[in-house]
Amino acid sequence: MNRTAFAITATLLCLPLVACGGQASETSGEATQPDSNMERLLGQYTSVPLTTDLSVLTDQERQMLPLLIEAADVMNVLFWHQSYGESAELMSTLEDPAAQQYAAINFGPWDRIADNDPFLDGYGPKPAGANLYPADITKEEFEAATEAAPESADDLRGLYTLVRRDDDGNLTTTPYSEAYAEELQTVAANLRAAAELAEDQGLRRYLELRADALLSNDYQASDMAWMDMKTNTIDLVIGPIETYEDQLYGYKAGFEAFLLIKDQDWSQRLAKYAALLPALQRGLPVADEYKSEEPGTDSELNAYDVIYVAGDADAGSKTIAINLPNDPQVQLEKGARRLQLKNAMRAKFDGILVPIGNLLIAEDQRQLVSFDAFFANTMFHEVAHGLGIKNTIDGQGTVRQAMQEQASALEEGKADVLGLYMVTELLEQGELEGTELEQHLVTFTASIFRSIRFGAASAHGVANLVRFNFFQEAGAFERDEATGTYRVDFQATLEAIAALSERILVMQGDGDYAGAVDFVDQYGRLGPVLQQDLDRLSSAGIPVDIVFEQGMDVLEGGR
Repeated sequence: MNRTAFAITATLLCLPLVACGGQASETSGEATQPDSNMERLLGQYTSVPLTTDLSVLTDQERQMLPLLIEAADVMNVLFWHQSYGESAELMSTLEDPAAQQYAAINFGPWDRIADNDPFLDGYGPKPAGANLYPADITKEEFEAATEAAPESADDLRGLYTLVRRDDDGNLTTTPYSEAYAEELQTVAANLRAAAELAEDQGLRRYLELRADALLSNDYQASDMAWMDMKTNTIDLVIGPIETYEDQLYGYKAGFEAFLLIKDQDWSQRLAKYAALLPALQRGLPVADEYKSEEPGTDSELNAYDVIYVAGDADAGSKTIAINLPNDPQVQLEKGARRLQLKNAMRAKFDGILVPIGNLLIAEDQRQLVSFDAFFANTMFHEVAHGLGIKNTIDGQGTVRQAMQEQASALEEGKADVLGLYMVTELLEQGELEGTELEQHLVTFTASIFRSIRFGAASAHGVANLVRFNFFQEAGAFERDEATGTYRVDFQATLEAIAALSERILVMQGDGDYAGAVDFVDQYGRLGPVLQQDLDRLSSAGIPVDIVFEQGMDVLEGGR
């Protein structure tokens, strides 16, 4: 491993914000004069400590935490390589602590909540393929290479390969397990050491198989083992997982990690909803051929506190729920696990969503913005990833392959609207208690503004912008010009949910890449009035997102 890069990355990612929610912190030593623009950029994030009740852990589980945090830290190093290159090369050029901190948040010089525009002088646009492909690669070159050498096409498109050029300019691939062999050996050793301490046999088996997977580039067995875990309190998501960083094709997975502590009581309350998934699939508002796949019946809904995040998961805007594994075969055989990150969710609700609602939602509807509705909307968003189909209906292959770089935004948009469809169905069936439909619809509308602020570089940001424009066109809400607030039309919103659900499911099932490009181009535009309202949120000092204070020191201090 490049120990210098590791040390620099880990140190920067654990620093408290130089500016947080507009509050500047003191720095020691003879720091250079802070860059006011960098402090403004940092002010878009508010800092949240990641703590939980450690008394739920056994002594041996407590001993596992430092090993797992060390393993997670390596994901920071690897994602720096995938996003930019050597972190030390960039950090050594920055004297301003605020600039260093903002580069650490973004894993490079491009602003992830500002459409990946460079925030440092001397940098051009971010390559669409980040550092996963040659920086100047074109789609034409890539497609020509797959056609010229069909035997290499699967490797070129593979989730776990880097694409490079050889000395003759030909495109070649290197498996992650080879490109990052030294770093992954370190991670595997930590996972095996933690496995020896694991008292839960399911967790022990998963950690052992995940260690093997990191070194073999074959993750399916460990994904199956992860789904088989049922009684573990500690959970770890680690490895190359999501494809958001690859905005050239959406083929390549980025390294990340989540270290989690399960809330057993909340998880038991949520367990019943997973069993309803097959029936909800059959009721989707789309023709039968677009819901022909039967989702796995081993799916789970669980609630967690997240205590450590690294790599892709810690870059820019932070997730508040996870739906994994992504492997279509595992999903069809085993289902999926939907992980609700309660402490991160609560932080975003209190610090961001409530202030947005108070500014942009009509005054007489603001009381409908509720945490319970936000939690349920988020939960069923993750469940909805398992609805629809994973393979195109005409044999083109998987939806992800057919939709290329449009896949992530379209999938997030699908999950959003189908999540609301599930809420309406469950409320009608009496399966969802404690909230009213109107709370879900207003809370969902307020959250659209929250997620649009993640920008066009984020699949979630694009999905929410598309939905805002689609819903507005359908009359789901109206804007009062005098107050600059939005009033939700409940019936029109329900009709818009059904219409958008069908539109996305058909595009996915048909593998209609050209249609998806046109759809996103039509509805993914940020109009001047919406931009004005987003600017009002910034002027009011409402953060765009959160950054984490994390590590054993934070955990021990918060126990």
